[in-house]
Amino acid sequence: MSDQLVTLQVENNIATLTLNRPDKRNAMSDAMRSEFIDALEHVSADKSIRALVLTGAGKGFCAGGDISGMEKRMNAPTGEIAFNGWHRQQGVHHTQMLLHNMPKPVIAAVNGAASGLGADTAMACDFIIANEWASFSWSYIHRGIIADGGGMYFLPRRVGLVKAKELIFTGRKVDIDEALSMGIADRKTSSERLLADAQAWAAELSRGSATALALSKTILNQSYELPAQQVFAQGSQAQGICYTSTEHRESVMAFLAKSKGP
Repeated sequence: MSDQLVTLQVENNIATLTLNRPDKRNAMSDAMRSEFIDALEHVSADKSIRALVLTGAGKGFCAGGDISGMEKRMNAPTGEIAFNGWHRQQGVHHTQMLLHNMPKPVIAAVNGAASGLGADTAMACDFIIANEWASFSWSYIHRGIIADGGGMYFLPRRVGLVKAKELIFTGRKVDIDEALSMGIADRKTSSERLLADAQAWAAELSRGSATALALSKTILNQSYELPAQQVFAQGSQAQGICYTSTEHRESVMAFLAKSKGP
């Protein structure tokens, strides 16, 4: 087993990033978050990588925030707790936004429990595929804290406001079948097929123009917050970029050559 807290493998232009702290059910420590950020920034910048699959080592996806880290923060001098907490929040939000804004498709392959920050991390991905043992819970309420990993933004967009309130207020566990019916998860597969199915889906999603995919995702991510006029305006600017892209030119020329025939 690698001593890295996050491992990254790339095959056939698909990156697979694995949270690698199985003895702690991949609970997110500060050290793991630092490695996670480095890996996400690398994937985002590497143009040869067309899509990302995120999963967890062992029997769980991510158990949430590291409890030992919470204890350390509570034991800090009283005058430092608030600032230390604020500083940690910046790291959490930076990580989630790297996932959310990744300029290529991102699939969470959820292998077991995704709790608290783990559930929010899955939500920050574009799509979620899960095995038969997967579950989701916004368990923050059991620790006396709010859903700080993006759950209050991502979850209502998947399940609606009222259902999101119920899940966050109770912190109850949602199994994979209920998650599918709610729209929390998008696909279900077996444990044996999870990674392969996620990687195949990632390959399917990333076959199109990388330029058009990145620009489409950027606009879609804002579409609930923007009026139609601004979505159209951003679309016009994005289309101008696409008109000059290599992918567009090659596609059009290939189509024209085929239509003219021998």
